[in-house]
Amino acid sequence: MAEASAAAPEARGPEYVQLWADSFAQVLTQITGAPVPCRVQPEAPGEPKPAAEGDQWVLVTSAGGLRGELSVRLAAPSVLRLGQAFMSEPAAPDAPLTPDHRESVIELLRQVAGIVASGAKARWGEVQLHLEEAAAPSWAAAERFRLEAGAETPPGMALEFGLSAALLAELRAVKAEARAETAKAAGEPAAAPAAEPGPLDLLLDVQLAVSMRFGSRRLLLREVLELSPGSVVELDRRVQEPVDLLLDGRLVARGEVVVIDGNYGLRVSEVSPQALPAGRRDG
Repeated sequence: MAEASAAAPEARGPEYVQLWADSFAQVLTQITGAPVPCRVQPEAPGEPKPAAEGDQWVLVTSAGGLRGELSVRLAAPSVLRLGQAFMSEPAAPDAPLTPDHRESVIELLRQVAGIVASGAKARWGEVQLHLEEAAAPSWAAAERFRLEAGAETPPGMALEFGLSAALLAELRAVKAEARAETAKAAGEPAAAPAAEPGPLDLLLDVQLAVSMRFGSRRLLLREVLELSPGSVVELDRRVQEPVDLLLDGRLVARGEVVVIDGNYGLRVSEVSPQALPAGRRDG
């Protein structure tokens, strides 16, 4: 990995994104048998480029020491080139893009994610990464980066990374803690002490049970007594509508259902204003 990284003198990206770039370079080097330089470039803020036919999206959900989501977008030429490299096919930009090429890209990224998880352990602790091919994410990326691999001209390859706001917040929090520890070890003056914890701060680590509500339906007692295995109860909510996240029966958020390692999850799309502290409802 060090040999591949040394071939890329450009400015390194944020630590987590750079870890993906270094791991990507390592896997490509193993596949091709030659060093493959990888460069990370920040993307300009604003809306991403419109999706084009043949684009491939991969969603990486992170749990454990880092929580949040990372979207990976590849244009069709990059999908084809990576698929050809993974399957040891000759580089042929005019070759048809097949489902095998797309599946190869997923498998390649899984191998990269395995190296990323191992490399992240020393910095962020145990991190679990779950990959799935998906449509364009419903959330807007808080920061975006472009990873360029190989030559700067065809047959080069490029991936567009999008960091969710939750993942970016976790990375910034860990970075701030590391700076504080470094300053303390160097004997530098400590930052101004934080305010004494208030009553709410004392409760922030209390675990609360939340539940998801897919819909509801009022039934007559007669209908309840007639329920048996195999009975179907139609709810008052359509499949495409968001589901509710409840805390003690009170609505706190809405979102779409996702599956993470065989378990249901909820990707939050909106938070109920009544669930926010008074100081945050206006902002």
